[in-house]
Amino acid sequence: MDMTVPPGSVRGKLTPPCSKSYAQRALAASLLADGRSELRNIGFCDDTRSALRCIETLGARTARTAGDILAVEGGLAPRGDVLRVGESGLAARLFTPIASLCTAPIRIEGRGTLLARPMETMIAPLRRLGARITDCGGRLPVEVRGPLRGGEAFIDGSVSSQFVTGLLMALPLAASDTTLRVGDPVSTPYIDMTLDLAARFGVEIDHQDYEEFYIAGGQRYTPVSLAIEGDWSAAAMLLVAGATAGELEVDNLSALSKQADTAVCTALERAGAGLVCEAERLTVSRRPLRAFEFDAAQCPDLFPALAALAASAEGVSAIRGTRRLARKESDRATVLRDEYAKLGIDVDLSVEDTMKIRGGRIRAGRVSAHGDHRIAMSLATAALRAEGPVTIEGAECVAKSYPGFFADLEKIRCCA
Repeated sequence: MDMTVPPGSVRGKLTPPCSKSYAQRALAASLLADGRSELRNIGFCDDTRSALRCIETLGARTARTAGDILAVEGGLAPRGDVLRVGESGLAARLFTPIASLCTAPIRIEGRGTLLARPMETMIAPLRRLGARITDCGGRLPVEVRGPLRGGEAFIDGSVSSQFVTGLLMALPLAASDTTLRVGDPVSTPYIDMTLDLAARFGVEIDHQDYEEFYIAGGQRYTPVSLAIEGDWSAAAMLLVAGATAGELEVDNLSALSKQADTAVCTALERAGAGLVCEAERLTVSRRPLRAFEFDAAQCPDLFPALAALAASAEGVSAIRGTRRLARKESDRATVLRDEYAKLGIDVDLSVEDTMKIRGGRIRAGRVSAHGDHRIAMSLATAALRAEGPVTIEGAECVAKSYPGFFADLEKIRCCA
C-alpha cells in the first residue's frame, strides 16, 4: 500500500498504543501463571497478536471482558505443536525458551524478514540447560523439546537483549537454580523491563551489572491485574512530529517507565524543542531546532524517530550506536541513508558506529518503507516538513507496531 503524506502543521492530543514490549512480556507471564490474570489497556498490533497466538497454543485461555481488558487463564499445557510468531523477533526469542519447558516437541515458525534474523545465540545456552533443539543453521524454524533443567550457561548478549529476556522468563520454572552469565549485554533498559514485569507476577531474579543472573528454580508466577503502559517507541514519533511541525500533547506516558525509549526526551531537549512533562502527559512544541548529539546504543529503536528530528534541525547531528541496526526488520542505517537521500537529506555513515545527519530542506519525493514499520513512520513524520507530498511505498507495515499511525497523523493535522 502506498501512502502519500502532504506537508503541514500538527496540533492536538493523542494517546499512543500500549507498549508492545510490555504487552508481549505480560502475555507470556500470564500464560505461566496458574489462574486468571487481567491485562488492561491492551491493544493488538501484529506483534502482540503473534504473542497472543503463542500463549493460546501453549495452553492459555483468553477472553475480552470489556473494552481494552483481556482476561487470561494461565497454565502451561500445550494444545498444539507449532508456534507461529509472524515477524516478531521478541515473540520468537521469548517463546522459544518458554516452549523449552515442555516435554513434547514444539516447532517455532516465523515469516518475512524474521526468517533472516539470527537466532543462534539462544541455541547453545538452551541445550546447556537441558533442551533438545533442531534448528536451520541458526535461523527459524526451530524445534525444541524440554524440559529445561536449570544449571549454568553463558549467553552472548551483544546481539539482542531479547535472547536474555526469553531465558529470564522461562528459567524460574526450571526444576533447578540457574546461573546465567551474559557477555557484552546491550539494551539493558529492556532487561529492566523484563525484571520489573516478572517481579509484578511474583518472580524474583537477581543480577550483577546485567552480566550475571541468578534465577532460583521452582518459582511460580502469580496471577495479577495489570495495566499495560503506553508505548514510548510509538510516542517518540508523535513527539518528533510535534517538535518539528507544531504542538502536540501525548497522553498515557509514564516518565518513570522502564522503557528504553523514554530517552527521546533527552534528544528533544538537546535539539531545543519545547517540552513540558507532567504525571502521565508530555506536551511538545516546535521551536528553532539545532543539531544534537545522542548515544542510542541502548535504545536503537529510537534511530528512525531521531533521523526525522535531525532532518529538521539546523546543522549536523551525530547519533551513535549504528552497529545495533543491521539486524532489525531492515538494515536500518543503510535504509535511512538511502531513503532520506531521496528527500534531499544527507545521512553519513562513514564514521564507525555513528550516523551523521545534516538537516535542511526536505524535498517532496517517493520513498520505500522496506517492510520496516519504524522506517515508514520516520519518513511520514519527516514529510510534515517537506516542500511537497511524500509518497511512502509499503506503508502498511506500520501494522506491526502501530496500526492506527496514519489515521492518528491525520487527526492532528491542522493546516497545510
